[in-house]
Amino acid sequence: MARVPSDKASEIIPVLREKGILDPSARISGGDGFRLVPIVPGKEDEVRSMGLGIGEAPAYSESSRPPMEHIRECLKGMSSGHLALLPGKWEIAGDVVTLKMDPVLYPEGREIGKAYAEALEVSTVYADISGVAGEFRLPDMKLLFGEPRLSVKTENGIVYEYDVTKVMFASGNLAERKRMEALDCRGETVVDMFAGIGYFTLPLAKFSGARRVFACEKNPDSYGFLVNNVRRNGVEDVVIPILADNRSLCGTAFADRILMGYVQTTSEFVPYALRMAKPGCIIHYHDTFPVGKEREMTEDIFRKACGERGFEILVLREVKSFAPSVSHYVADIRVD
Repeated sequence: MARVPSDKASEIIPVLREKGILDPSARISGGDGFRLVPIVPGKEDEVRSMGLGIGEAPAYSESSRPPMEHIRECLKGMSSGHLALLPGKWEIAGDVVTLKMDPVLYPEGREIGKAYAEALEVSTVYADISGVAGEFRLPDMKLLFGEPRLSVKTENGIVYEYDVTKVMFASGNLAERKRMEALDCRGETVVDMFAGIGYFTLPLAKFSGARRVFACEKNPDSYGFLVNNVRRNGVEDVVIPILADNRSLCGTAFADRILMGYVQTTSEFVPYALRMAKPGCIIHYHDTFPVGKEREMTEDIFRKACGERGFEILVLREVKSFAPSVSHYVADIRVD
């Protein structure tokens, strides 16, 4: 067991997982200011080289009772009706859990949050009140238990640090983030028009071979995390973060590839993407469409924006469901 200081757990545990040191078949436990993290046999010296101690406390095995059993046991004083409403799904990012909870449970929020924190071995629990809204797709979170803290999420070799109360992290876009990592962008100049905290910029910059990525973000909070995440992932020599509205970006016909990772109003920004696109540029265009209408509507958007300039839809795929009969799609479009 690696002894990880609780106040550093959100940073160190993702690193242990990424290095293949953490044993996923056993549970993390805690106490006395430390998190006891199960490690793969033979990794003790590697743990010590990170400045961590080795503990002897046994880890919980896979056969330990499921978290929901522990949660219900902690909350057995609640009414059966309220117990039935407890959320069975959640998202963990470092030492922070977010979950969606029926508003009728809010008066008991602290007790509920504490139960989830104990069962899931985290320090902070938030309730997702209403998803994301507005131009910046801002989250609406209620702190149930613990102290406000940053989340650290490691995914496909990329570390993302962010504040769940200020910026969103779309777990449903995992496959698309992985696809950005697998692209061959050797020598390319790339523009990410909606960079956020680096959702697509970071995997592309780290693994695709791109020469330069101009990562534009309008939200100051997201931009701050973007700058930090660029540094954390060691891609400062590739990524140039820009705090600006992408419609104000200078330059014409210089981009080999453009990322448009936004939805619902993305079509309004296509003319600005086309201005930056050199002949042969690939635009990764995200938007939401009624299921079955995605190709027709994408073609219509680009036909109107391109005028006499030719374009070709190379790939059109569903990213995830967005609403009843509506899905989030991404189209890879080559423009002349």
